Amino acid sequence: MKNTPALILLSFFLAFSAQAADVNITADNRVEWHQKSQKVVARGNAVATREDMNIKSDTLTGYYAKQAQTGKTQINRVIADGNVRMHSPRADAFGSNLDYDLEKDEAVLTGKPAKITTDKEIITAEEKITYYPSQQKAVALGNVQATDKDSNKIYSDKMTAYFIRENEKSSNLTIDKVDVFGNVKIVTPDTVVTSDKGSYYPRNGKVYLFNNVVINQQGNLLRGEKAETDLNTGISKLLSSSKGKVKGVFKEKEDGQKGKDNKEQQS
Repeated sequence: MKNTPALILLSFFLAFSAQAADVNITADNRVEWHQKSQKVVARGNAVATREDMNIKSDTLTGYYAKQAQTGKTQINRVIADGNVRMHSPRADAFGSNLDYDLEKDEAVLTGKPAKITTDKEIITAEEKITYYPSQQKAVALGNVQATDKDSNKIYSDKMTAYFIRENEKSSNLTIDKVDVFGNVKIVTPDTVVTSDKGSYYPRNGKVYLFNNVVINQQGNLLRGEKAETDLNTGISKLLSSSKGKVKGVFKEKEDGQKGKDNKEQQS
């Protein structure tokens, strides 16, 4: 599970967090200029581009305003409706609607579900995926599922990723921490781990899970309030807490049988 899908959560939006002046809008059918409402509407295979990133949809609406500091007219909001497809060197994303408001500092992707893919991972969210450029934070809501190339899966109600710069001289961002909340489940080929919440630190490969933790490894169960997993070594530790002891239920196996009565151990 070393290449966990949380590593690329929403990093697609990083490529589009530039100034609105960089955005260009085109379409196959027509582009309408609404001077009074200060917007441009592109219809039919509409495309919004900047540098090496683009957004495609059935209809694109770009809202513009004059900037007080520069006096220049710039697009400050882009709304994409219908068959939204986004592409950047980092990832591709798909949904039914995208609302990117540069003044509010948020990009909201919705769909049935909203989906982001790379060559290694897929992330889906049934409610929405939101990226906040200046906060360097991304949030996925609603039956979130992340799957990596090895078919390891992370499930949760909410997934939040925090980004930092790779180093002082670099402008590239990398994920520093991922928090998961509600009905958390991590599924690997031989282990299922569930909890109420958890945190993942991709730079050192550590996962910390909290509250009602259950580790199920091929029928053997461990229960506790805290757990630590090292994705680099594959070693999981169940830790005791003030709420109670660590409990284990191990399945006995005999030749020619799948198992006998379970035995419970405490430590």
